[in-house]
Amino acid sequence: MIVGANNVFNLESYYVKYLREFGIDLFHFFAQSIFYEYYRKSIINKIVFKSGFSGIYTKINNKFKEEVESFKPEIIWVFKGLEISPQSLLWAKERGIKLVNYNADNPFDFAGKGSGNIYLTNSIGLYDLHITYYDWIKSKIEQDYGVQTVIIPFGFGISEEMYERCCKEEEIMKTCFLGNADKYRAELILELADGGVKIDLYGNSWEKFITHPNIEIFGPLYEDEFWLTLRRYRVQLNLMRPHNLNAHNMRSFEIPAVGGIELALDTDDHKKYFQVNKEIFIYTDLEDCKRQIKKLLSFTTIEAQKIREQARNRSVSSGYSYKSRTEEVLKTIKLLLP
Repeated sequence: MIVGANNVFNLESYYVKYLREFGIDLFHFFAQSIFYEYYRKSIINKIVFKSGFSGIYTKINNKFKEEVESFKPEIIWVFKGLEISPQSLLWAKERGIKLVNYNADNPFDFAGKGSGNIYLTNSIGLYDLHITYYDWIKSKIEQDYGVQTVIIPFGFGISEEMYERCCKEEEIMKTCFLGNADKYRAELILELADGGVKIDLYGNSWEKFITHPNIEIFGPLYEDEFWLTLRRYRVQLNLMRPHNLNAHNMRSFEIPAVGGIELALDTDDHKKYFQVNKEIFIYTDLEDCKRQIKKLLSFTTIEAQKIREQARNRSVSSGYSYKSRTEEVLKTIKLLLP
């Protein structure tokens, strides 16, 4: 039983897809989607929830128990887990069900209101297995809670057909950042723009943070347009958030997989998974970022195409697809069963 959201762009959608392809009997409970449907329905619902008088979590947890009793899973795999109470998890454990958690954020350093809550914090020690993308998180969970934790990095989910379509895109000789706005990211982007870098931004809420002659703002992108845009631009900027400064994120693998030219922060993970200056480019600070952008924009079309091919080949040959990640997870999870 997978507990998460039903959006195609959520991480769990890839695992649901491939687990089913591998013949796993699976039920997907949309806990997060039920919450957001309620929360976004009206301003009154938001006010009631923030005041602490909402019953939405009670509703979700009651439904969770109903689905568990109906489906009778051997394993419950919770993605993040903001909506599922520790009491509900204990209730499932008492019935002999093994519990697995995959948090795509840092459970010890909340980047925003959607990154964590008391349910998440108080549930860490209840799981039988944690899956994380970051060595530091793995060490902390194992040391502080004594729960087995494995590293499964993020990956990519682009199909071969979509990749071939992306290869036909005409190149845009600019820098792009694809992701939602926050104060931290906006400060970095503005400094680059002040330094003469022309940047196109795609995502939610950028207009609240930025107005600049060197910056064009567009809305969020999903599915086909997401991949096409990652491919189009000469430079795809990957900005890490403060809670993640020495790791990697989803874009770390998505950009190379589509044959994009990625410029990312210098982290241990980026150097672990890709060959620098061949498959990925890195920067150490904003001045270095500006220099790297200028260098990448100066490459000939032939030089840029070689980088794109090398990035794509590394992604495929090293098994960075979510299909391969699902096989890795499945081997580990099966060890939980008698």
